[in-house]
Amino acid sequence: MNKLVIIGNGFDLAHGLPTSYGHFIDWYWEKVFKKLHSQNTSGSIYYEDNLLRFDLNLFGNYSLSIVNSFKAINSYTAFEKFLVTIQENHYYNDENHSFTYYNSFFQIINNRKSVQNWVDIENEYYKLLKDCLNERDNVKVKQLNIEFEQVKKLLEDYLYDDVAQKFDFANAPDQIEFLKIFEIRAKFLDKNNNLKYLKEFPKEDYAELIEYDNGLVDALQYDNLNNAIVDNDLVVNNLFLNFNYTPTISSLINILKSNDIIYYGTSQEIHIHGKLKDHNNKINFGFGDEMDGKYKTIEEKDDNEYLRNIKSFQYLQNSNYKDMLDFIESGKFQVYIMGHSCGLSDRILLNKIFENHNCRSIKVFYYKNGDWDNYTDIIQNISRHFNKKEMMRERIVNKSLCQPLPQIQLPLKE
Repeated sequence: MNKLVIIGNGFDLAHGLPTSYGHFIDWYWEKVFKKLHSQNTSGSIYYEDNLLRFDLNLFGNYSLSIVNSFKAINSYTAFEKFLVTIQENHYYNDENHSFTYYNSFFQIINNRKSVQNWVDIENEYYKLLKDCLNERDNVKVKQLNIEFEQVKKLLEDYLYDDVAQKFDFANAPDQIEFLKIFEIRAKFLDKNNNLKYLKEFPKEDYAELIEYDNGLVDALQYDNLNNAIVDNDLVVNNLFLNFNYTPTISSLINILKSNDIIYYGTSQEIHIHGKLKDHNNKINFGFGDEMDGKYKTIEEKDDNEYLRNIKSFQYLQNSNYKDMLDFIESGKFQVYIMGHSCGLSDRILLNKIFENHNCRSIKVFYYKNGDWDNYTDIIQNISRHFNKKEMMRERIVNKSLCQPLPQIQLPLKE
């Protein structure tokens, strides 16, 4: 049985990388704080980029108390509280221009408590895009796309400079837990038809799985495992569908490839959402739910500005999507979910995978923290990608047969 491994941001987090939305937004405000804090607080305190302007002028009505408050700040945590005070008291956009947002989309994702993850940002973009449908012209949607592009550019800069360039992906520590997941080994299914492994699949697949396992058993018996796997179509093909922009999974795939094929099968990777600073595979950050009721209205708007950040059109910029389709049509496969939230912003692609006739089951490697885990959250999200709910219930592997995603800390570069 082949494996299609869906890699999401949770996979990076499981490797100790600061790639969450919270990490990103903290990085931005800490950068602002450091710039402000390095200035002489006896006069105006000023910061400006394409997202906002922060200008504390001593001669304004509020600014003396604001500046005095700022002088007492000696940490980024205190600066966060200071920002809340500034905004709650409406010190932005006043006559002193103490705090002015140039980018309304950035302001929204900063101030809306519902925005916690990357998928929330994509969902927020789509909500605003639908709001633009009521406009007589496309001025508003053009501005939304400009602002969204600025945030996307900032995200790419952050991931490249503060993640990709700082962590040592080539020297990952011991990967035993990860390697075990992909190990090809005989399970002796014919002697025990109730083995937990079989329960991950529909009953109509049992005979085929047992036949495959018998091939491995026979090969082991005659000390001929290598020839059996290579010559008799016993090789497992792994496709890692990487939704991240970082190279985390790439280093792990190299470990799989560096070992003999008889242990782990073949492994290939598709950066389905692009790679950092790659002109041939640009990052694809937008929305991908063409099953949404409003999407038809967007198309009927007959204005391509509304389709600028719809993921389907970005998929057509290279062969990644077609390569993925070729894999799922090539034979039966089991889906592994590793760190992907399965949110609606990837609905059209995930539906294509989950409802494909070759998809036999969907196994979740969930995040666990003490007594809490996110298994239920993930399968609830997965259910939204199915039009056929009975098929959904048949294909999702129950929690007792799943396991937590291994947590492996990547080292920093020396």
